[in-house]
Amino acid sequence: MQTHNLGYPRIGSRRELKKASEQYWAGKLPVQQLLQTGKAIRLQNWQLQKNAGIDLIPCNDFSFYDQVLDTSLMVGAIPERYHTLMEEKQLPDIDLLFAMARGYQQDGFDITAMEMTKWFDTNYHYIVPEFTANQKFSLYCNKTLNEFREAKQAAFNAKPVLLGPVSYLLLGKEKEEGFHRLELIGRLLPVYLEVLKQLDESNAHYVQLDEPCLSLNLSEKEQEVFIKTYREIKQKLPNLHIILASYFECYGQNLQTALSLPVQTIHLDLVRCPLQLNDILSTDFVKAKTRLSLGVVDGRNIWKNDFQQSLALISKAVGKIGTERIWIAPSCSLLHSPCDLDMETDEQTLTPQIKQWLAFARQKTDEVVALKQLASGEDTVAANIKLQENIRANASRSTSSLIHNPEVKQRVNAITAKDDRRENVFAVRKIKQQEALQLPLFPTTTIGSFPQTTEVRSWRAALKKGTLTQEQYNERIAKETAEAIRWQEETGIDVLVHGEFERNDMVEYFGEQLDGFVFTKNGWVQSYGSRCVKPPIIYGDVSRPAPMTLKWTAYAQSLTDRWVKGMLTGPVTILQWSFVRNDQPRSKTCTQIALAIRDEVTDLEKAGIKIIQIDEPAIREGLPLRKENWQQYLQWAVRAFRIAAGGVKDETQIHTHMCYSEFNDIIQNIAEMDADVITIECSRSQMELLNAFSDFKYPNDIGPGVYDIHSPRVPSKDEMIALMEKAIAVIPAEQLWVNPDCGLKTRHWEETKKALKAMVEAANALRLSVGENVL
Repeated sequence: MQTHNLGYPRIGSRRELKKASEQYWAGKLPVQQLLQTGKAIRLQNWQLQKNAGIDLIPCNDFSFYDQVLDTSLMVGAIPERYHTLMEEKQLPDIDLLFAMARGYQQDGFDITAMEMTKWFDTNYHYIVPEFTANQKFSLYCNKTLNEFREAKQAAFNAKPVLLGPVSYLLLGKEKEEGFHRLELIGRLLPVYLEVLKQLDESNAHYVQLDEPCLSLNLSEKEQEVFIKTYREIKQKLPNLHIILASYFECYGQNLQTALSLPVQTIHLDLVRCPLQLNDILSTDFVKAKTRLSLGVVDGRNIWKNDFQQSLALISKAVGKIGTERIWIAPSCSLLHSPCDLDMETDEQTLTPQIKQWLAFARQKTDEVVALKQLASGEDTVAANIKLQENIRANASRSTSSLIHNPEVKQRVNAITAKDDRRENVFAVRKIKQQEALQLPLFPTTTIGSFPQTTEVRSWRAALKKGTLTQEQYNERIAKETAEAIRWQEETGIDVLVHGEFERNDMVEYFGEQLDGFVFTKNGWVQSYGSRCVKPPIIYGDVSRPAPMTLKWTAYAQSLTDRWVKGMLTGPVTILQWSFVRNDQPRSKTCTQIALAIRDEVTDLEKAGIKIIQIDEPAIREGLPLRKENWQQYLQWAVRAFRIAAGGVKDETQIHTHMCYSEFNDIIQNIAEMDADVITIECSRSQMELLNAFSDFKYPNDIGPGVYDIHSPRVPSKDEMIALMEKAIAVIPAEQLWVNPDCGLKTRHWEETKKALKAMVEAANALRLSVGENVL
């Protein structure tokens, strides 16, 4: 029996990678120091796992941005628009990587970034590969081999991790019509074989190939590509031990395909899908020699493993195929977990009672090793002590009075059909809202947040440290808010926002004011690039003891005659971007959050706020990977949003925001949410996402983003007009708003002001050119 890990957090226990990357982008850190930071994090991660007792330690799981983009660089899938930049500027690989991820706007170049989207149903993002019909692949960057040799030289028993070739193609997009990206497998596979051959010759006895697309609904042709691909790998490299890893779901109808692939080890996510173990053990697989990697430790949540439950699964597998064919692992990469629970030393933030129920990445590696010891009978005394500690901690949680609130449960049970409906349909509401709000054609707005400067963040830190009083802090936030309102008025934005300077994060800020949540000081996880988030932990029943946003929204509205939007995070997004309790259905927790948001919405309306935005960027992200499970999720997710928004009058305009999602398959459900205005990410995809809204004839208003806020480049007025003209071609002009893709929290003021001024100019130009035809 062996232990292995599928991947480890790459940001560093104190977010060293984030800090170094952002300093490098700002021109304040030399490239060698950035590369050295990456190497130091890799070495530390390998040592931590070795100290824990992990037998096979992953390498090449580190990335300066994201592993899919690394793969594009490895196989030379570099879009044509970067080639001149490469030739004239002779960019090193690290700068080319960042240019592809973030865009490049300097030295006379103005190159857009590649599209970004969610990694399956997580809050992690990846850069989408771009493919053309004549796509060529060649080995451009051999990071995989270099990092394996680095680990080997440092005496670690390393196992290279690669995104598998079929999933890599499936996760990309065709940038022209007339072909399917899987047709490129014949050109792509030789590059993979070259990399694998080099690893084999360098004595990499094990290689992990991640094929998470095996968890999706695949067609027969797609399954055939998997079979053909892996047979060729086996034929060319018969002695290389391939670990096939899929996660986040069952193999489902792909199970027989997965079992037929000529690989030496198959990984199972037994957290998301424990029943698939029975399916496999009831097949002829038992007679084969293939090993099973049992993913019994949850790689995506922070609750302590239930050793008794995991040992029962391990015992079942051992009983069928014996100890030597069993490996123990987390369910997926620990990329989605915070680094180390031992760094949480503030008992006021995270009480000892709740802390004992948790495990972060470092603790999860300990759990994997302890389970191996218990299952194999190694180190019996120490292992049994760990087992008894685990049993006590889980029993403490199940019986704790902290978790349950009878009033919250009663309120959820009392919800009726009337509670998730607006008074009238959108067509009626729109007329009333036009009369009440008097907005022009192509109204301009932003998604909510404005730049959180170093100075603003320092005020929040000083308040927590006690070096700034609450009164002093409030004075500074009020001044910043007033300046933002004045600037928006001067710029000519139609619907203003207060800027959210008082907020640390769009989920954490709300969780801090809701009962049932607890927080960490260092529980950071990567969302994309250098963007890290610190998800709240939902440990118990959720309720709102007091208004959360009313003070600053009402203050901002008092400063202007223009409308100021109330800005809230929706129930599904709060759920998705938190670590959620696993002792009750997620639907029930989501409904509790929806009721808390509903209370906030009605308080804002009573205070005279006529436009309220309830952001739901995660609603598509939460969609189960397998289509047969979609409707159950969509039913409760849409209902939760409608509960949150359903308590206001027709004249109150409800907005929602979604980003980096494919909407085609769920457009009907998005319409059922019945938001008066939806704003979506569109600029990176060049308005491609609007096709879903056009084909469906989406009835409500839409704000397609014209400014990619995840890139530092500033789009021109003409570029924004061109994007909006694409939108006008498929959506009636009277339904369209003009806005950025997302909140502006991570941007700098200089680029923000330039971009928003161009946005207002674009809207004014559109009113002149299109307005007469509409009127």
